Amino acid sequence: MTTSSIKRVGIVVKPHQHDALKTICGVVQWLGERGISLVGGAEIERERVENETGCAVEALPDEKLAANVDLMLVLGGDGTMIATARMIGDTEVPVLGVNYGGLGYLAEFRIEELYTALESILDGNYRLDTRVMLAVELMRGDEQVTRTRVLNDVVINKSALARIIEIEAYLNQQFVNSFRADGLIVSTPTGSTAYNLSAGGPVIYPSMNAVVITPICPFTLSNRPIVVPDDVAIELCLKTQQEDVALTLDGQVGFPLKAEDRVIIRKSRTTFNLVQPMNRNYFDVLRDKLRWGR
Repeated sequence: MTTSSIKRVGIVVKPHQHDALKTICGVVQWLGERGISLVGGAEIERERVENETGCAVEALPDEKLAANVDLMLVLGGDGTMIATARMIGDTEVPVLGVNYGGLGYLAEFRIEELYTALESILDGNYRLDTRVMLAVELMRGDEQVTRTRVLNDVVINKSALARIIEIEAYLNQQFVNSFRADGLIVSTPTGSTAYNLSAGGPVIYPSMNAVVITPICPFTLSNRPIVVPDDVAIELCLKTQQEDVALTLDGQVGFPLKAEDRVIIRKSRTTFNLVQPMNRNYFDVLRDKLRWGR
């Protein structure tokens, strides 16, 4: 990517991030000096930005934003990055994540590094980290209840008052096991440091072509996490009757499940392309977030 190839930058902002207003205005001015426009999605609060800062920001519907820009700028934490990954759909536009706090697993740039990062991107001095996403289908008989993508994980779990549930798992139509547990997590390498890690699953290096299946509090202690290739088709079937069970996608979107519902998970043809700092690596983030050695 060169300077001449970037004409429009899309921006996604964490909801209720009040400090972002001045940042947006600064970015509008900085990009404008270089002949580049800034475009926001439906949540950009365009009128509020203009009223409070005097900076004009173009706005597009969320479903059209990624297809009409050359770079996505996300101001917020990892949750905002995960929501952006689902929002951009089939578009593989590069994404720059800027965290208002410290380092994030996905939003790896600090706010004070924003303009340095943008300058590096315009100069072509950056790395892209390609992250695997999963395509997920929820089937109820012959009816498709939903189809979407996730960056982190697919989780089937019970409510606080439900009993242990039973989930049958298949890989490429081969029966794997009938898990009796509080639930089951299917995680990408990106999501391996999220719920999967809390449930005792392994940390998987982001570029690995793997998916991990992790039972949540299994009834049988020998039911341990399983790491499988990411090109397999995973099918999960809920066998438990009359319990309050939900399918949760990236921890942000949920659907109630019924007995015999099937969740079909495959590697998505679309990847999530993260702009990475040249001066940091994945283990810097792990040491910071997991407090290794402290």
